[in-house]
Amino acid sequence: MYIHMFAFRWRPTATTEDKDRALREISAFRGEIPGLLEVHVGQNQSPRSSGYETGGVMKFDSAPALNDYQNHPAHKALLTWLLPLIDPVEIDFPSH
Repeated sequence: MYIHMFAFRWRPTATTEDKDRALREISAFRGEIPGLLEVHVGQNQSPRSSGYETGGVMKFDSAPALNDYQNHPAHKALLTWLLPLIDPVEIDFPSH
């Protein structure tokens, strides 16, 4: 099993609608991306957020599934409009 974690610092040009859209589209990956077992995404509630407003965790059944996710059309479509609006951080690791 592989875990994919991410967090976004939103740029000033991002709107509330952009932030809501990101939550909806990432949540919709459930059932659409092969090998994606779980998706959890939401607004950060931590006072220690260092400016990261949105975060999430995804659980994949294998390393190949995680790798395939990176090139999946739904993920690429999300990145097309989202990347100009965020400063992201990502962490991927195997889970035992």
